[in-house]
Amino acid sequence: MKSDIEIAQGNQMKPILEIADKLGIEKSDVELYGEYKAKIDYNMLSRRETKADGKLILVTAITPTPAGEGKTTTSVGLGDALNRIGKNTMIALREPSLGPVFGIKGGAAGGGYAQVVPMEDINLHFTGDIHAIGAANNLLAAMIDNHIYQGNPLNIDPRRITWKRCVDMNDRQLRFMVNGLNGRSNGTPREDGFDITVASEIMAILCLSNDLDDLKERINKIVVGYTYGNQPVTAGELKAAGALAALLKDALKPNLVQTLEHTPAFIHGGPFANIAHGCNSLMATKMALKLADYVVTEAGFGADLGAEKFLDIKCRVGSLTPSAVVIVATVRALKHHGGVKKKDLGAENLEALANGIPNLLKHIENITVNFGLPAVVAINRFPTDSLKELEFVEKKCKELGVNIALSEVWAKGGEGGEALAREVVTLVEAENGNFRFTYSDEMSIKDKITAIVTKIYGGDGVDFTTTASRAIRKLKKMGFGNLPICMAKTQYSLSDNPKKLCRPTGFTVGVRDVRVSAGAGFLVALTGDIMTMPGLPKIPSAESIDVDKTGKISGLF
Repeated sequence: MKSDIEIAQGNQMKPILEIADKLGIEKSDVELYGEYKAKIDYNMLSRRETKADGKLILVTAITPTPAGEGKTTTSVGLGDALNRIGKNTMIALREPSLGPVFGIKGGAAGGGYAQVVPMEDINLHFTGDIHAIGAANNLLAAMIDNHIYQGNPLNIDPRRITWKRCVDMNDRQLRFMVNGLNGRSNGTPREDGFDITVASEIMAILCLSNDLDDLKERINKIVVGYTYGNQPVTAGELKAAGALAALLKDALKPNLVQTLEHTPAFIHGGPFANIAHGCNSLMATKMALKLADYVVTEAGFGADLGAEKFLDIKCRVGSLTPSAVVIVATVRALKHHGGVKKKDLGAENLEALANGIPNLLKHIENITVNFGLPAVVAINRFPTDSLKELEFVEKKCKELGVNIALSEVWAKGGEGGEALAREVVTLVEAENGNFRFTYSDEMSIKDKITAIVTKIYGGDGVDFTTTASRAIRKLKKMGFGNLPICMAKTQYSLSDNPKKLCRPTGFTVGVRDVRVSAGAGFLVALTGDIMTMPGLPKIPSAESIDVDKTGKISGLF
């Protein structure tokens, strides 16, 4: 069996101008990055304002496990399959971060015969968007420290600067540090640290901005720290918005690529879902909806994280309503939730499946009952799945009024997703959705967080630390009480404890702090020991990646 990268390298791509022409994009709106990648001018959106939007399909998944679920692979394969059955379809996905690529997760361009290409470019640097975001983030950091060095007219308290530097790499050594040492000419000594770039508020801002003016307005609102008098200091007061926007003007343009089967795909923006809001850019999604009749997008990790944030944050900000939701699961992952070790997942085990399936059923309940959206379960089929196991999953899903479709897109590409595509079309054409948010804008900050924990996670309530309660009172006083909530939580459990698999009950979630991302337009509730700068595993993927003298890359997945 060929590896993902071998399959991608053996594919014959079409020139990206041909893909753009197929979408009706004028050549003047296409900015080429070689023959197979391009950026699309965001001003095109205003010229298509009166065109009706296509149908938005959200792909999410069960709580992730080491067994793997294949959410991005399913998203890509579904897009190909919809095109195969005659639906004019685009895909809109996030950009991969170098941290996970070189860490434990690997790339994020799909897999097998359901991939976006050029796979190596997409996973490594791509069009430089994430680097531009890092540069903008770090320019703001430099301006903060320079302001203090040059006399500090805004009276910024160096001990209360909340803006961190960033780098697009998993580097635990940079989480906490002291800088500005070795004399006055080198700045003011203070505690500092780095976040991974995709956790930067600049990334969230870029992904939620409607245009360049909106981007600048959001940058102006960023709270970078507090004065000695306990007043917030913004990037606008530092006069940083213009320069940051200049660095980001090209990064704001969606990136156009294609799948192995030449389905058009926007790959744009990449905020983490366990730290930030976990969705591709609003601009790419809106542009795709003007270019295609069906748009397949995904949200990071399980439905309790990415999908909740997609629906409660991105849809709220962008006035979006999905027409259908696909929940991806595997029999192997459900057996893992049922207590089976990874090495034993290939054996039939109906008891373990019965113990693990409540995780899937909770995600179905969240989508159909809490959010009021029609859903279908995509079972990413493995050769080891027995007929009895598949029938058991189908029976349990149908008890909740949800159909399943077997997906074999990894092995067969779009052909292996046609059954899923037809289920999706049936849901879309039925128009049975009654979309609603988890909470209203008017609810208190604590009530919003509690609603997410009790409705979406299935918890009994929330334990707010003294620090968190103090922060909430302060944020309300500052006028941020009406903002939506972005939960920073482990992806490995519905609870805040990564060891509690399946569908835990009788738990509370601990919120240790609440911070404002005023530019992004949400509050971040920190739970458990979630880190905004990941570390590399014992054996990182970087050890397997190489390039030969011809420039051909190997080991990337």
